[in-house]
This record gives sequence, C-alpha cells and structure tokens, in this order.
Amino acid sequence: MTGATSKYADFENLRRQAVALRREGLSRRRIRDLLHVDNNDILNRLLEGEPPPAWTKRPNAKDDLRARARELRLQGMTYDRIQLELGCSKSSISLWVRDLPKPDRSRTRAEASEIARRGWEPTLRRREEERRRTKSAAAGRVGALSERELFLLGVGLYWAEGTKDKPYARRERVTFVNSDPGMILVFTAWLDLIGVEPGHRRYHVMIHETADASDALRYWGDLVGVAPSAFGKTTVKRHNPRTNRKNVDSEYRGCLVIQILGSADLYRRIEGAWCGIVGAVRTASTGVRA
Repeated sequence: MTGATSKYADFENLRRQAVALRREGLSRRRIRDLLHVDNNDILNRLLEGEPPPAWTKRPNAKDDLRARARELRLQGMTYDRIQLELGCSKSSISLWVRDLPKPDRSRTRAEASEIARRGWEPTLRRREEERRRTKSAAAGRVGALSERELFLLGVGLYWAEGTKDKPYARRERVTFVNSDPGMILVFTAWLDLIGVEPGHRRYHVMIHETADASDALRYWGDLVGVAPSAFGKTTVKRHNPRTNRKNVDSEYRGCLVIQILGSADLYRRIEGAWCGIVGAVRTASTGVRA
C-alpha cells in the first residue's frame, strides 16, 4: 500500500491532468495508460464530475421516433393517432410527450374509436395468427381415435352435458343438449359406436324467438342426417329485454336436443362407466393397484 499511496500522493495535479485529457476527448483507457493509473477506483475519483465526451454516447434507436412523436403531438395529435402513425406503444409516447400541452378534443367519439381500432389491428391480427397456429398444432397431435378412446370420451361428454338422474327426481333417460356442432358430431358418433339405432333417436330444437327457427332446423338436420320434418316440436325461448344476449348473429342456431327412447338401461351403463373412470383416476393418483 505504501507504494500505491506515494504513487498518487500529488492527487490534485494528477486530477488536473486527467480532466484535461478527458476534455480533449480521450477515452478512459487512454487516460489510464498515459497517466499510469492502474486502479479503477482512483481513475473514477480523478474523473469524478467530468462528463464523457460526446463521441462516447451511443445513439438511441428510439431518438428519431421520440423526436417525431413530439413533432406530431405539437401538431395536435392524440396518443392514438401518434401510435397509428409511428407504430410504437402508448406508454413510450406518454414518456416522450408528457411535458407538452394536450391537444384540443375536436374529433367525435366515433372517430376516436375508429382510430383506436386501427391502432389495435396489427396486434389483433398477430394474436389471431398465434391462436390459429396453436390450435392447428394441437389438432394435429390428436390423430385417429380408437373405439375405446371414443367410448370413454363419449361417457365423459354425456356426464358433462347430458341430463342426470337425481335421488329426488328419477330421470333415467338419456337426453343430450348442446349448441356446439362439434359436440353434437362427437356424441352422435358415440351413439353409433355403442349401437343406438337411428330409429331410437328423437330430435328437436330449442331457440330464441328472435332467431330463424326454420334455418336452424335445416342446419341441425343436415348435421345429423335427418330431414327437418322428422324433428319434434321446436321449443321457443321468449326474449328477456333485461338480458344482454351475445348469441344474436347469423351463426346462432339455438340448441339441438337428442333424446334416446327407452334409454333407462343405457343411462345406467353410462353412469356405471363414469364411476369406473373416476375410480380408475383415483387408483392411478394414489398408486393403488388392484
């Protein structure tokens, strides 16, 4: 330590030399070599308070965007319009222009909504593409279903969506109701698998009064291969003006009801199979082997 202390004994003179070299534009490494300063802490003290030369400042990739955002803000543009123009986030825009005066709100609410919508379109398109890729990859991993897999799937599907018997209300009959055409296709394939004849199946539609019941009958009939004339009476749901229904577009076709005649025994077999599935899961999760 004695050698190091004597080396930097004339600290103020050394500092003056270091500052002068820094102001000439020299780098820290060059100053260290010229003054023979091999201790970074000492070098920091020698240059304390002295700003680095301009050439050492790396350009910021967003400097141009920031300048343009401020220019657009001064022209009276809102965050939405600046985002649409530059494609950067509102949080960045806010940081760049928050010291500038707010523009007059001269546009209508509809105009503001349209600007915001256009600003979101690239993000929504990207999310939709990600959603499509994920679903496509997942669908490709399923492959062909064995009869056992379809059987177990159908049992679980019915127990989730079909009517169930209760101790206080015995209803040992198979009735399946759903608005999803995919669910209907899987369920009817399951009925075919377990041997339920088409003649034992009865269909009818449940639909809101504001929808096209005739079109719904044709749609469901085409899906399950049954003429609309073979359907039972349509159940029409009265519209409640206090509810905010979302299913009001052209894709809404109500629910299809599938009832199986004389199905008490089938219902008991479904319930038994479901109990078997639950028991198998419990056995697997506890490690118990029969």
